[in-house]
Amino acid sequence: MKTFLLSEMAIVTAAAVLCSTQSTQAARWFAKAPLNVVREYHTATLLPNGKVLVVAGYNGSVLSSAELYDPVTEQWTQTGSLNSPREYHTASLLTNGTVLVAGGSFLSSAEIYDPATGLWTKTGAMQTPRQSHTATVLPDGRVLAAGGYGQPSMGWLASAELYDPQTGTWTPTGSLTIPRYYHTATLLGNGEVLAAGGRSTTGSMPYSTEFYDPSTGVWTTTGSLSIGREYHTASLLPTGVVLLAGGYYGTGAPFSDVEAYHASRRSEEHTSELQ
Repeated sequence: MKTFLLSEMAIVTAAAVLCSTQSTQAARWFAKAPLNVVREYHTATLLPNGKVLVVAGYNGSVLSSAELYDPVTEQWTQTGSLNSPREYHTASLLTNGTVLVAGGSFLSSAEIYDPATGLWTKTGAMQTPRQSHTATVLPDGRVLAAGGYGQPSMGWLASAELYDPQTGTWTPTGSLTIPRYYHTATLLGNGEVLAAGGRSTTGSMPYSTEFYDPSTGVWTTTGSLSIGREYHTASLLPTGVVLLAGGYYGTGAPFSDVEAYHASRRSEEHTSELQ
């Protein structure tokens, strides 16, 4: 009996060590196979089949190539190329599993990637050429493109438009209260979209934030940031709070400040800095 108990204890101990080792390994970063093409200013979209679609970007010239990462084989394979090379574009996963790529490189054109065929198909062009904009998939399946930077003659943009996957067309909707690019747009739990930060006219970084109501097509200002920022991230937490982290301010360097937006209270709250 004693031997049996010791054996059981040995098994439990070994299992605990294994779990501890696996847990420790899971907390690390591991190098994986590199992309087939060096690129920056690209997009990456998680597909329903678990693969990741990386699209276009820049590596000395603007790219039209795309490739897929397979988490099973841990390898990248090339897939169909875009009809138009682009950078600073957006990529949105539509409800039918296809991917909408829009704008970038001062383009108004848009195209759709079908994972089943690996091919790109042109769809309706945006009303306004734009890059460094945001694109948010709404609960009804439409895509809201907002702000960005237009062709040099157009400059900073406040305009917004909606893409309807059923018709393949874009229609104007209410404009942002101020022009923005390099901002974030976050879909809230109630279906509204929160736009925060970015760069505006004359290069200023606004403290203001605003939300879009799809039922009215109108943007409304809400709580102000404690620090204006661009190139930051915005994450919707399970609690419904939106967490803004890092970014760049007009001080000449990035910073570590973090803020939280409470949608239910329509307010901004300053939190601790990034470590």
